[in-house]
Amino acid sequence: MKAAAIAYKPVGLALGLGSGMLAGLVFKQVWKIVGHEADAPDAKDIDRSWGEVLLAAALQGAIFAVVKATVDRAGATATHRMTGTSSG
Repeated sequence: MKAAAIAYKPVGLALGLGSGMLAGLVFKQVWKIVGHEADAPDAKDIDRSWGEVLLAAALQGAIFAVVKATVDRAGATATHRMTGTSSG
C-alpha cells in the first residue's frame, strides 16, 4: 500500500463522518421544501403513502451520494496536490 494511501485513511474517515452529517443536514432542509414539513416520513409509518416514503428515501439517497462523492473527490484532489500521488 502506498504511503499516501495510508496517510489518507484517517483523513478519509474523518471526511466520511463529516460528509454524512452534512448530507443529513442538507436532506432535512430539502425535505422541508419538498415535503412541506419538518420531518421526512419513516418507512414504517403506515399513515404515510408509499409515494411519499419512496420519494423521501430516493431524495435522501441521492443527496448522500452527491455529498459523499463531492467530499471524496475533494479529499483525493487535495491529497494529490499535496503529495503528487493518488490516494486511491
